[in-house]
Amino acid sequence: MTAAAGPRYILALDQGTTSSRAIVFDRAGAVVASAARELSQSFPAPGHVEQDPDEIWETQIASAREALEGASASAAQVAAIGITNQRETTIVWERKTGRPVAPAIVWQSRITADFCEELRRAPDYCSIHIFPQPKRLGCSTTSMARAPPPNPARSPSAPSTASCSGG
Repeated sequence: MTAAAGPRYILALDQGTTSSRAIVFDRAGAVVASAARELSQSFPAPGHVEQDPDEIWETQIASAREALEGASASAAQVAAIGITNQRETTIVWERKTGRPVAPAIVWQSRITADFCEELRRAPDYCSIHIFPQPKRLGCSTTSMARAPPPNPARSPSAPSTASCSGG
């Protein structure tokens, strides 16, 4: 296979809050084609923001296919894929089936705000593990995963096992 016949494009996938986008770049970094699909949000209760995980997947795949078609490129011609996403949007998947078990909790949702505030006040947690957010937002679920697990046997006066760098 010659270099000209081999992979010659980079596919960039951007999963945003309101849309799924794909851009095909050539070897020189020039945009060859792009596509985008809108993504809906639902607001099931005040302060709650959710998305359909299947819609996220379907719109991202559709935008990637459309961008590749616009570039007259096949998947075999893609040398690399770059991905950006919403980071703190959370989806829980069923391990055996790979299917989502609930709607995605979008980073804008305040569904965990009370729990996050409780964690900030807990003596066994270091505030560096929970990134402060503006008052209109809850804390990030990815940052919560970094916090040490609660220890119900630990008294508030006992030394904390949380490690904080820089104070």
